[in-house]
This record gives sequence, C-alpha cells and structure tokens, in this order.
Amino acid sequence: MTAAEVDQFICDGLPAYAESGCMVETVTPETTTVRMRYRDDQLRPGGSLSGPTMMALADTAMYAIILATLGPIGLAVTQNLNINFLQKPKPADLLAEARFLRLGRRAAVIDVQIRSAADASLVAQATGTYAIPSGAPRADLAGASA
Repeated sequence: MTAAEVDQFICDGLPAYAESGCMVETVTPETTTVRMRYRDDQLRPGGSLSGPTMMALADTAMYAIILATLGPIGLAVTQNLNINFLQKPKPADLLAEARFLRLGRRAAVIDVQIRSAADASLVAQATGTYAIPSGAPRADLAGASA
C-alpha cells in the first residue's frame, strides 16, 4: 500500500484518526514514517509533549508499517508496546519511523524511533508487537521469519 492508501485505510477504520493530527508521510520497503502535527492540547505541565501523545504516535506508526507491508488487515492489533522517553520534546511536530525487527506469520516485532521535526533530535524509542490474524496475506520479505 502507498502512504496515501495506508492513511486513508486508517482514517476509514478509525474516525478519530482524522482528528489525531497524524498522517502517514512515507512508505519504503524498509520503513514507514508517520507525522503527528503539533497541537497545544498535547502539552503536559512543564511545556513538554505528553507521553500518551508519543505512545499513540508509536502505535500508529507500527500499524502503518503492518498495513504498508501486508495490505489492508483491519484486524491486526497491538499485543505489546514498550516506550522509552529519552528527552523532553519541544512543542513541534513529531516524526515516527517504524521498521520491522521480526515479521512472522502470527506476530510482528517493530522498532519505532520518534524524533522532533524541529531539530531531528531523538525524543523517544518504542518497541511493540502486533498480532497478525491467521489467513492474512504475507509479503515476501528478505529475512522475514515464520
């Protein structure tokens, strides 16, 4: 799927996505990048972008790479999400780049790096596992394991 197709699929399946400020920007064979546009309501006390904002962005980027690689699988769901907050992000757009660590038949382990669009600094890193429903189409990926 292209970036626009992934973006539209998420929007169609989850109407709140349109209001989230997220947009799938790029899809390559190795990565998917999602931008979250900055909004004042994402700030927590102290002027930092909130943890839930970054967690939502990481989860969105993971779902986007699943869709971009395997196609429109609406029933792929998050099994696990672990995030490390590395530094206080500036009030600016965030960019999340997702890549597979492992893609199997039933699960995918995905790494996400979240950077500030203001200065490209790494503000958070997440690792998550997505469950892939049985019978889902499989892309032939080099290095993918069963």
